[in-house]
Amino acid sequence: MRILITGGGGFIGSHIAEFLAQKDHSYKIHVIDNLSRAKLLNPDTSKKFTYNWQYLKKYTNITFYKKDLRDFVFLKELIKNKNFDIIFHTAGQTAVVNSLKFPYLDFENNVIASINLLEAVRISNSKSKLILCSTNKVYGDNVNNINLIEKELKYEINDRYIDGVPEDFKIDLCHHSPYGTSKLCSDLYFQEYGYSYGLDTNIFRISCVYGPRQFGVEAQGWLVHFIISALKNQKITIYGNGKQVRDILYISDLINAFNNLIENNIKNEVFCLGGGKRNSISILELIIILEDLLNKKITYKLADWRAADQLAYISDISKAQEILKWSPIINPKEGIEKTLKWYKLNINLFK
Repeated sequence: MRILITGGGGFIGSHIAEFLAQKDHSYKIHVIDNLSRAKLLNPDTSKKFTYNWQYLKKYTNITFYKKDLRDFVFLKELIKNKNFDIIFHTAGQTAVVNSLKFPYLDFENNVIASINLLEAVRISNSKSKLILCSTNKVYGDNVNNINLIEKELKYEINDRYIDGVPEDFKIDLCHHSPYGTSKLCSDLYFQEYGYSYGLDTNIFRISCVYGPRQFGVEAQGWLVHFIISALKNQKITIYGNGKQVRDILYISDLINAFNNLIENNIKNEVFCLGGGKRNSISILELIIILEDLLNKKITYKLADWRAADQLAYISDISKAQEILKWSPIINPKEGIEKTLKWYKLNINLFK
């Protein structure tokens, strides 16, 4: 089987590559990444952002391309020559804050990159199964129209969306942020290439994924950013009141969902994919969990709300449970503990 993974040097992409490289040594896995995360997120040091790229080099059945998806000529030739069975599209600009600062760069990395990939598959007459990593941000702040009850530590949903946001939840006439808009555009193009050209496209609208080897910063990857800050005894900035709720999903559970989609040959579907209601926590609840696991007080300060922030987002995962025969296995306490263990062992990467 020939597999292409865009964004293969990133958190999700590298975990997919590792899983498949271990699953079957006969798989020929190709990963593309322009290694631009450091530049896009402008961290203090960029060395750590190549960690996953280097990590994968221990697998002999992975081929690497340090290339940009905006290079359509390269992409077209690669897909024509390799005729991939499966393509995972995990690459893209991932931070809301950066999309507000650099909207055109966000557009290029999310929309142009996606349509380049789709066009390259279309004109090659490839039969590739395409899987897009989309986001809960496609729903914008429409999510904030859900009736909520404000409790001491969190917001709770108090209407017909008690089990979370479903796939057919309203996506327009609201504030998205440029990031949410570009991801929605990519999401719709993937669907349209299925409708108009018969491509085998599937979309996962992913909520908050976390786990080892995620290089979270304040602008993106909030849960891991909190873990790293706590281990380094740094004060955390919380934008809003900390009662925001997200359903969190441990990385191995996400990989299992991908695997189930492939094993069951699911075609042309859209899934909301997160931890679901049972695995939802607020920022304040995360801090309490970390204080318990680390046996110390975590310091933080409050700041103004971020643009288009969702007060409470929980994925309704019932469709994924039914069609993919999948459910999350790792609960928040277990997942956070496993993640914390990796960061304790690798804290030198973050100094």
